[in-house]
Amino acid sequence: MKLLIIICAIAALAAIVGVVGSKLGWFRDEDNDLIPDAAEEAAEKVVTKAKAVKKEVKNRSKRVKEELKDVKEAAGDLAGQLGDVVEAAAGKSKARKGRKPAAKKPIKTGGSGGTSTGNKDGYYRGTRNSADNQEL
Repeated sequence: MKLLIIICAIAALAAIVGVVGSKLGWFRDEDNDLIPDAAEEAAEKVVTKAKAVKKEVKNRSKRVKEELKDVKEAAGDLAGQLGDVVEAAAGKSKARKGRKPAAKKPIKTGGSGGTSTGNKDGYYRGTRNSADNQEL
């Protein structure tokens, strides 16, 4: 019971000091809401910083999610390659499987970029067997 009385007395004393201090000019309070302007400014700074931290955490979590997706894809490739390692260790496969080579692209001939039908604008008017191309 005595502890409760002491806590109430300290709270009442703090309130009295705050009100008297703001009236006497010890604490600046321009909007007269009995909250010192320094405390309001500190609270605004904390809120601003919290919003910036929230944005940064959101961006970082998004990047981590993307990286985990890449890791998942790489793990899938790794699982496929582990079977090849096991076969090679057992002597079951003679040749290395690895990746398939990329298909070679056909080499363009003609040099000028025109078509073989003699069309000067460089594009076909239709398909190769169309009536327009057969006239030329």
